[in-house]
Amino acid sequence: MSKTANVAVVGATGAVGETMLAILAERRFPIGKLHVLASERSAGGTVEFRGDDLIVQDLATFDPTGVDIALFSAGGSVSKEYAPKFAAAGAVVIDNSSAFRYDDDVPLVVSEVNPEQVKHRPRGIIANPNCSTMQMLVALAPLHRKAGITRINVATYQSVSGAGRSALEELGRQTGALLNFQDPQPKRFPVQIAFNLIPHIDDFLDNGYTKEEMKLVWETRKILGDDSIQVNPTAVRVPVFYGHSEAVNVETKQKLSVAEVKALLETAPGVEVVDEPRAGGYPTPVTHASGTDPVYVGRIREDFSHPNAINLWIVSDNIRKGAALNAVQIAELVVSET
Repeated sequence: MSKTANVAVVGATGAVGETMLAILAERRFPIGKLHVLASERSAGGTVEFRGDDLIVQDLATFDPTGVDIALFSAGGSVSKEYAPKFAAAGAVVIDNSSAFRYDDDVPLVVSEVNPEQVKHRPRGIIANPNCSTMQMLVALAPLHRKAGITRINVATYQSVSGAGRSALEELGRQTGALLNFQDPQPKRFPVQIAFNLIPHIDDFLDNGYTKEEMKLVWETRKILGDDSIQVNPTAVRVPVFYGHSEAVNVETKQKLSVAEVKALLETAPGVEVVDEPRAGGYPTPVTHASGTDPVYVGRIREDFSHPNAINLWIVSDNIRKGAALNAVQIAELVVSET
């Protein structure tokens, strides 16, 4: 591929699409020509990029010929229909949906964990993992390489932005309503989200887990290349606008001390350790994650109930690192290929 790439952003008017555009600008991605695409109802509007207003084109009528890299963030059904068309026209598709994540011939890539997999894309499609899996594995991959992870117990505390713009609006609307002693009227979520917790993200499956929880199982094994890793997940939606948090307990084949874990994480790409046993000496979605790129890790401590286990608190911006940033980082890997 040439030093510059013609780029298409599909779903450019959504929260992730807008962030993709911002990150492409921030990281000075070598763009030749940029196409911003969305559904027919959003076509004709504009989005801002590097100080210019770009007209949003209709995905349904767009000719992908000449596009080198296509960043998709428009939902699984859109990806299934249009990603193969872009790939057939010669583009490398980096897809943010779950449409292709579990296909054997589509690599599932976290840029800091398994970047070498980018080159193995027989269908011309690379999948971006789920946001909660992504931030967890940026932190856990160094531990797995050092000591071999056997089991992960994880409870996620996921912000409403993971459910899209309508979810952000619902949290804001309900908060305002409750503070004015009005009915919060749930619409986007099955029950009130403001001042509440909902242990339900995505559809329930036959095994009693939700699809969001099972993504943590399936994707962890595929990304780390180890089907023997056991994952015990619980996913919870919380009344936070941006930033997912995770309470993670990791069991390893070899014992890791707190000092060893900190040393591994302090040199790990994409990780920032915030771990002091004092008030405020730990990361939170608001104080650290929102609007920033790192995966933050704190509350690092040995599990005194298990000889080979460590507890971690992992926080990251789910829209940036959990979606848009990783997609752009994958695009950078593609552009850098000789």
